[in-house]
Amino acid sequence: MSATADVEKASRDQRWSLIQPWISVVVRLAMAGILVAAAIPKMLDVDQSVRAVRAYRLLPETVVPFVGTALPYFELVLALVLLVGVFTRLASVAWLVMMAAFTFGVAWAWAQGYSIDCGCFGGGGNIAEGTADYPGHMLERAGFVALGAFLLVFPRTPLSLDAWMRGEPLVATSRPE
Repeated sequence: MSATADVEKASRDQRWSLIQPWISVVVRLAMAGILVAAAIPKMLDVDQSVRAVRAYRLLPETVVPFVGTALPYFELVLALVLLVGVFTRLASVAWLVMMAAFTFGVAWAWAQGYSIDCGCFGGGGNIAEGTADYPGHMLERAGFVALGAFLLVFPRTPLSLDAWMRGEPLVATSRPE
């Protein structure tokens, strides 16, 4: 590598180290917003949330009411964890596990020929034959997985309790080495 190429690479690395934490903030807050948007409608209609879980026909009936009731509260707690930026890497792992489960559920329903609304943002349950948008749900999940993967790889963000607990300023002008 030439000296010019080394300087250009160092410049790119420096720019990335300044921009990346702010991209991670946006990703973290987007994930929190998605979880709040998913949790609130389910909390407002827990019976519908239970029907949505039941429609997948994946879980034993004895646990369906618990999962349908507990899921929105778990989503809301995870949203709050992401919002304040505490245990960010662990939160992104929890997000990715949830997305893996949701992706499996959608793929299962699609493979079984069920016609259901995923219930991801409220609603859910059986719907008219041929009206389920499984490709759209799978693309949405792929985007959600991309968000979680980015935050898993780049969890350090300003404006977070993680930064505060590390003794870093809430808004840093450069990334610590």
